[in-house]
Amino acid sequence: MQPVNLFDLATQQARWLSVRQAAVAGNIANINTPGYKTIDVEPFENVLTNSRVAMQATHAVHQKTGATAASFALNEQEDPKLLPSENSVVLEEELVKSGEIRRAFELNTAIVKAFHRMMTMTTRS
Repeated sequence: MQPVNLFDLATQQARWLSVRQAAVAGNIANINTPGYKTIDVEPFENVLTNSRVAMQATHAVHQKTGATAASFALNEQEDPKLLPSENSVVLEEELVKSGEIRRAFELNTAIVKAFHRMMTMTTRS
């Protein structure tokens, strides 16, 4: 049986969420560092746009195409709201991002669990 593309997509999003959570955690850890600039990961939609998702060949005479691997770019945020220490980290914004990441992880996990349940139900006879 060929791997299902949904699982690959969920894995890629989980990796992206892990990188974003590490960036947010780094921002929070450097909240008192003078001159530190907030960093964030490019949106997941950009990652999907930059990666080519294609159909898999199921027969030897079909054209060979496949999805390319996508990397996650960290971007330094240009923020006009610099604190007196020239630090651009705002704790409230970072905590909001952290909550968004948690909800996205939960949604990702719920979708994969539901799809897995559906797959196991179809294989039981």
